[in-house]
Amino acid sequence: MTSFGRVRSEAGAAWRSFLRRRTAVFFTFFFPVILILIFAVLVQTNPGSGGSGGLFSKPPAYYLPGYLAVVVLFTPLSRVGSSVSRHRESNRFEKLSTTPLTRAEWLLAHTLVNVVIIGLAGVIILVLMTLVTSTGVSLATLPAVAVFIALAVALFCGLGSLLGSYAGSSDGVIAASNAIALPLLFLSDTFVTPDLLPSWFRPIMNISPLTYFARGVRTLTYSHGAVGGDLVVLAALAVLFFLAGSYAIPETD
Repeated sequence: MTSFGRVRSEAGAAWRSFLRRRTAVFFTFFFPVILILIFAVLVQTNPGSGGSGGLFSKPPAYYLPGYLAVVVLFTPLSRVGSSVSRHRESNRFEKLSTTPLTRAEWLLAHTLVNVVIIGLAGVIILVLMTLVTSTGVSLATLPAVAVFIALAVALFCGLGSLLGSYAGSSDGVIAASNAIALPLLFLSDTFVTPDLLPSWFRPIMNISPLTYFARGVRTLTYSHGAVGGDLVVLAALAVLFFLAGSYAIPETD
C-alpha cells in the first residue's frame, strides 16, 4: 500500500470514529453557534463608540476571526490530544509500529479529518454571521481563508499531539488543552483588541501562533489588505509544530 493509501485508510477510520461519537459531533458544531448567538446577538457590538469603548466595540465583521479561532484552536487540541492519549493507554501505537503506517502519516490523516470537520464548522459560522449580523464575506476571499484555517488546524493538531504524547492521562490532556487554549483565545488579537491591553504586553501577543491566524483572516475579511507576512509565519509554525508532533508520537508504549 502506498503512503497515500495508508493516509486515506487511517483518515477514513478517524472520520468514522468521529461520527460514532455523537456528543462530540453535536458540540463541535453547536458550540460556535451558541457563541455567536450569545456575543453577536445578545451582547452585540457597539461600533458607535469608535472602537475604543471596551469589548465588542468594533463592527461585527471584526470579530469573525475570533469565532473561527474558537473551533480552530479547541477542536484540534482536544481531539488529537485525546486520540494520542487513548492510543498510548491502549498500546495502539505499539501495534501500529508493526505496520507500514508512519507517525507522520498517522498525524497527517488525523489532521486532514480535523481540517474537514473545522471547515464544516467554519461554513456554519460564516452562514450564521451573515444571517444574524448581516456580515457578508466576499467569495473571492474564501479560498485564502480556507488556507489560513487549514494551516492553523495543522499547527494545533501538532500541538495536540505533543500534549497527548507527554501528558500523563486523558484528563491531563484536557486540563493542559484548556490551560493553553483559554489564554491564547483571548490574548491573540481575537476578541480583545490590542489597545485594551497594556502597552508592554502587545509585543508578547506576537508569540501566539493564533495571532497570525486572527490577523490574517481579519485582513482578508475586514480590512482587505495584504496577508503575506501573517501567512508565511503561520505556515512556518504549522510545519514546525506538525513535525514536532509527529516526532513526539511514541512508536512503542
